[in-house]
Amino acid sequence: MNSSVFDSNEKDMSWCPGCGNFSILTAVKKALAELELSPDRVVTVSGIGQAAKLPHYLATHYHNGLHGRALPTATAIKAANPLLTVIVASGDGDIYAEGGNHFLHAIRRNPDITTIVHNNMVYGLTKGQASPTSQRGFLTPIQVQGVTSEPFNPLTVAISLNAPFVARAFAGDIPGTSAILKRAIRHRGYALVDILQPCVTFNQVNTFHWFRENSYYLEESHDRSNREEAFRRASEVDRLPLGIFFEHEGRPTFEESCGVFQDDARPLFRRRVDREKLGALIDSYRA
Repeated sequence: MNSSVFDSNEKDMSWCPGCGNFSILTAVKKALAELELSPDRVVTVSGIGQAAKLPHYLATHYHNGLHGRALPTATAIKAANPLLTVIVASGDGDIYAEGGNHFLHAIRRNPDITTIVHNNMVYGLTKGQASPTSQRGFLTPIQVQGVTSEPFNPLTVAISLNAPFVARAFAGDIPGTSAILKRAIRHRGYALVDILQPCVTFNQVNTFHWFRENSYYLEESHDRSNREEAFRRASEVDRLPLGIFFEHEGRPTFEESCGVFQDDARPLFRRRVDREKLGALIDSYRA
């Protein structure tokens, strides 16, 4: 399948020239095309931010909602129709700050969705405030003496909560990012792909060059099934490892656990509403 089937008609691109979001968009299209997913079977979900505009530029169904609320919406979409491929695409501020609580509980629930986080270590839409992943000492118009808080490490948090698929990619490597995304989308259960990307306007420290100099790929011999080793490698901060840190099957997904599809695999929209049973339920609360 040619990736152009995922080209949208949206011509008004709001990203800055050179933004890492372009590379991520290309990698997502490439992954979806190589998986031969039909655009009408894919839903992308986002919150607020520059990264959250990615679904606007992708020819799939999409929902662009409130700041930090992409994950519960995506969980509900998948629970209503497990036949869909559901992907969350948003930024480090949206997922790890405003949506931080949802991030923790999405991992615990384990819906079969893929979360792609554009991690540029800064709030781009609101003009350059520190995000949860900003490095110590990073200067912004708000943090004029530099960031003092410990950077949030999404990978170690996800591994500690036993997320079944945890990976990190780099927007400067489109083929490598696309390969990781394909594996994440195919994985059954919650998948996190944190993608390092530069913000060319508001982060002059963590540039394409900086990420290339300060990252490397995990060795082929890395044991993805070893949770303790995955946590240790994800804890590295001097140079940031790339690749799939942790991957395991076996946890029941949220859709399997909620009981709705235990006796009937049809998506909810294909089922007839039993008005008699619904009426009895409503009446039971009137007594």
